[in-house]
Amino acid sequence: MGYWWLVKCVGIKMNRMNILFTCAGRRNYLINYFKEALEGAGKVFVADMQQNAPSMIEADVAIQVPEIYDNNYIECIKNIVEKNNIKAIIPLNDLELPILSKNKKLIEESGARVIVSEQNVIDIAFDKWKTGKFLTNIGLNTPKTFINISEAKKAISNGELQFPLAIKPRWGSASIGIGFPESMKELDLMYELLTIQLKRTILNKVSKKDTNHSILIQEKLTGNEYGMDILNDFEGIYQGTFARKKLAMRAGETDKAVSVIIPELEEIGKRIGDNLKHIGNLDCDVFEHKGNYYVLEVNPRFGGGYPFSHEAGINIAKAYISWLKGEKGIAKYNNYKEGVAFSKCDRLICINKK
Repeated sequence: MGYWWLVKCVGIKMNRMNILFTCAGRRNYLINYFKEALEGAGKVFVADMQQNAPSMIEADVAIQVPEIYDNNYIECIKNIVEKNNIKAIIPLNDLELPILSKNKKLIEESGARVIVSEQNVIDIAFDKWKTGKFLTNIGLNTPKTFINISEAKKAISNGELQFPLAIKPRWGSASIGIGFPESMKELDLMYELLTIQLKRTILNKVSKKDTNHSILIQEKLTGNEYGMDILNDFEGIYQGTFARKKLAMRAGETDKAVSVIIPELEEIGKRIGDNLKHIGNLDCDVFEHKGNYYVLEVNPRFGGGYPFSHEAGINIAKAYISWLKGEKGIAKYNNYKEGVAFSKCDRLICINKK
C-alpha cells in the first residue's frame, strides 16, 4: 500500500521544528496543544491509516499511511521524516509502541528523534502480567491477578478472591474485552467469549505471543480512581507527577476529572519514573482502595486524560519542544493547580471539505 498526501501547506522550511504524530486517531487536543506550543515555528504532521481520522483534519499536514503491521510501515515513516525535516515523532497507540521502539535507531538515522521508551520498558507496560510483577518488585500495591483461570477458581474457592472480578486481555488497548463477572457462571462465559473475541480484534496478533495465557483475572477494586501523567525527560530522568481524580468515565477514557495534589500519588509517580525510566509522558491509573493506593496499569504515551493535566497548568507540549532544543527541566511550563475541574464534550468536524 502506498501513501498519499493531503496537502494543507506549501513550502516546508528546513529550519522549522516539525513534529509528527503517528496513529493520532481522535487525539485532536494534542494536535492543537502542540500547534499552540510551536507558535508558528514549525508544523504538526499527522500520520494515520484512516484518511478521515479526526486528527488528520486539524493537522497542518496529514498523511495517510499503511497499517502498523504492514511490511512497508517503517519505510513509509522514514520517508516522511526525510522529505519533511521532521524533528520528532510522537506515537499515540499502544500497539504501535513496540514496533517503533524496535525500529527506533533505524528511524532516527533519518534525522528525527523518536519519543518512545526502550523495548524492555514497552514490554513491561504493554504486558499487564509483567506490569503487575514490576509494580510489586518496586514496592507498590497492585490488584491480585491470575493468569490461569483454574488458579483463579481455586483462589475463589478458598476465599482469597471474591466477586465481582475484572477480566481483561493480558496485552490490552482501548479497554477492549474488559468485563466484570459477578459469579462463577459469568466468569466462565466471559472467559470463553474473550477467548473468541481476541481472535477477531486488533489484539489478535499480540495475543499470539502466549495464546494459553492471554487473559487475566483480577480482583475488582472499589473507591476513588485517579489518573496520573508521570513525566520523565528524554533521558528517562523523572520530572514530575500530575494527578486528577476521575469523576466520570466514557468508553474507557476519563470524561470528567478534577486536578489534585496528593503527596502519596506524587511518591508513587516518582517511584515508577525512577525505576521504569520511561521516555516522555506516561499515563497511569491508580485506585484508592480501603485506605491504600493500588496501581492498575501504566502506558508510556499520552493518554486520554492528558487534557485535564494540561488545563490544570502543566504544558508538556512546550516542555517537549524545549527539550528538543536542548533545554532542561519543566519549571517554566509547570503551573499545576489543584481543584481545576473539566469535562469533555463531543464536537463535529467536517471530514470532506471541498
